[in-house]
Amino acid sequence: MTAPEPTLPAAPEGRRLPLVLRNRAFGAVWLGQVLTQAAVRMFQVGVSWWLVAYAVDGAPGLASGLFMAVSTLPAVALAPVVARAVARIAHRSLLRTAAGVAGIVAAALAAWAWTSGLPLPAAYAAALALATCQAFFDPCLTTSVPELVDDEDIETATGFELSTQSLAGLGGALLGALVVDRAGVAGLAAGCAAAYGTAALLIACVRFRTPATSGASVGDPGAAPGGRTLRRILAELPYVRRILVCFTVANLFTTAVFVVIPLYTRSVLAEGGGTVALLEASLGVGTLVGSFTGARVPGRPTVTGAYCLGLMALALALPGLVAGRLVFAGCLAVAGWCVGVIGVRFVALFQRLVPAADKPGFFAVMQAVLGATFPVGSLLFGLAGDHVSAQTLCLVQAAGLVPAACALALLGAPESVGPASEPRPATVGGGR
Repeated sequence: MTAPEPTLPAAPEGRRLPLVLRNRAFGAVWLGQVLTQAAVRMFQVGVSWWLVAYAVDGAPGLASGLFMAVSTLPAVALAPVVARAVARIAHRSLLRTAAGVAGIVAAALAAWAWTSGLPLPAAYAAALALATCQAFFDPCLTTSVPELVDDEDIETATGFELSTQSLAGLGGALLGALVVDRAGVAGLAAGCAAAYGTAALLIACVRFRTPATSGASVGDPGAAPGGRTLRRILAELPYVRRILVCFTVANLFTTAVFVVIPLYTRSVLAEGGGTVALLEASLGVGTLVGSFTGARVPGRPTVTGAYCLGLMALALALPGLVAGRLVFAGCLAVAGWCVGVIGVRFVALFQRLVPAADKPGFFAVMQAVLGATFPVGSLLFGLAGDHVSAQTLCLVQAAGLVPAACALALLGAPESVGPASEPRPATVGGGR
């Protein structure tokens, strides 16, 4: 790794450029993340709709749930491997390789689907491979943020990074089901391959700061030598560990929405891929707005998170009581906003609470812990979707969030960190 790229000259006071424009290195990496996550989201949405609407006649809920479970297994199963890789391999090389390999997998799947009928095992295998690449990419990028931006830009960069998932949910969801309706899985995979390839090229052109000048002191520059086990990292961060447990429980119910959306569209609304795109895009738009406004929401992170989980429960319950495309779309937008706010507030908090030496391991284990319930939730809700109404599934999701919201509200403030250490409000985009 070499010295950082020069950033753009500072704009006049009151007209400061957004971070992605005044810091070219971060802007390129952020755009690469937008492309990779949009590709994997487009693939997940598209193939999930393909399974429900075209490929599987009996038990489409189970087929879709199993597909989403496979798509999340690598982040959980490979957490120790990812942590070691992020700690030992140059971050630019790891990010570039992950994007490049994913592009090759997607291109191979597109060629297969174009020349012959695509068997179901091939779609599941491709989902597993793409998810494995993303399991390395995401925690590596999160760990790399201090190598790309100055300390005062950490929270702004976090907002941009987390907004990537919102942009991916928006762009990927808009295209996924629609592309499958018009071009099949072959067209879907070809689009994913193009996105991954572009991301790899962007990252290859970026220079990262060396650890010595990366602002790695965000957490605690003198604490915790590297090489500690993931279990020990969490054992020494009890406050952070309790937060992760709350969100792990919540994720069992919130992530099932990706299984519920195609089932609700097909069985309750009796509509097609355009409606799936609308619903997924509503969720993505809400999350995007939440990512860019989360730093402005007042209150201690745990209190804010508890209110957001409560509001999300109400938003997910309403479609279970009132069936309607616009009702479901509006509720998903609200739920997405809550997800965006929670992401910005808590990842920014973790950036400051976790010692710098532990960040590679921590963000890998965070991804694994939060994603551990996703395969379980996908399978359970997918299987249940073949036997009960999708509206009932919405009510179950809402009910499951209430205990998590209550537990988060009772956590209070971190014992060893004063209020000054909590994330300070910032404008996501670099403005004042």
